[in-house]
Amino acid sequence: MNSYNHYRFCIFGVHLFIFFLSLSSPVFAKAYFENIENDAALKNKISEEKFILINGIEQWVTIKGESSKPIILFLHGGPGSPISPYSDNLYKNWEKDFIIVQWDQRGTGKTFGRYAPEELTPEYLKANPLTLDLMTNDGIALSEYLLKHLGKQKIILFGTSWGSALGVKIVTKRPDLFYAYVGHSQIVNPKIDVEFYNTVYKMAEEKKDKDALETLNKIGLPPYDRAQKVGQLFKILKKYEKANSIPAPESWFVVSPDYDNAKDNLNRSDGDDYSFVNYTGDGKLGVQSMSASINLMKDNLDFKVPVYLIQGKEDILTPKEKTKAYFDKLKAPKKKYYLLPKTAHGFNKSVLKTQIKIFKSIKTL
Repeated sequence: MNSYNHYRFCIFGVHLFIFFLSLSSPVFAKAYFENIENDAALKNKISEEKFILINGIEQWVTIKGESSKPIILFLHGGPGSPISPYSDNLYKNWEKDFIIVQWDQRGTGKTFGRYAPEELTPEYLKANPLTLDLMTNDGIALSEYLLKHLGKQKIILFGTSWGSALGVKIVTKRPDLFYAYVGHSQIVNPKIDVEFYNTVYKMAEEKKDKDALETLNKIGLPPYDRAQKVGQLFKILKKYEKANSIPAPESWFVVSPDYDNAKDNLNRSDGDDYSFVNYTGDGKLGVQSMSASINLMKDNLDFKVPVYLIQGKEDILTPKEKTKAYFDKLKAPKKKYYLLPKTAHGFNKSVLKTQIKIFKSIKTL
């Protein structure tokens, strides 16, 4: 017998010995077969963090989970507020049941950093506009890439806040790519009008909030032609939302070590500013408003996939009255509305609990 065949014979003998030992020892058998299962799980594990070329620019995407499971593509809010630095805190435990995909959208986080200017100037803002159509096409291109790359038929699409407006645009334009759409803090028509202003003003009066009233009087009634004024209004309403809702655990929004460095922190901050100005528009800077082009009640009522909306009862920015009216009017093969008490515009335990409940209920192949 040559040395190679002798080696194969010895290996076979070892495996045979282990197999018979497992039959006679239940404890050994359990450990042996658990090791086999763990090895198989590791082989099926996906963990990718990389830039992907999407419609002419490289964009940051993370893909983590079990290769045999369905894909969930998350669309962050802001725009300019990526989930990727916090994804492990929020969704690590879900990776055994789903493939979790986070995407730093055009103008956000690491994607913004890939092409970031030395200084975020008015000239840069004017020369590099964001549009809803452009970002919708980015989302479709990414979805097509994911299906091909991961060998899947369809995706579950989730959008929060700004991402919910983007999600509706994507899923109604290309329903063939998706199993279902799940919207959280669903944007319908984000126009900041006098009624919206008066709602916040009344809250400030009831709370005898002198600082807020001073700011509201200073910025005056909408419409606003400066992004800074919108930001000041949003800061006040976020304070009131926080006071009336159960917050997320502090550990959820601790930046992952991979993203906690001077360069990434600066890119997230500048990207947030850049995206927000594009969202609200700014007359002095010559930047058109993306939000002005959004009216889902008028443009996006027909869905070819199931729709699930998650709404916080204490949400002021996207109030329950607007999202419920939109939900009641939209048409879909299946639809369901979740109104969560003590919940505002952002994430908390109730939101994530509802997310996983919905995701696990969606029928996938």
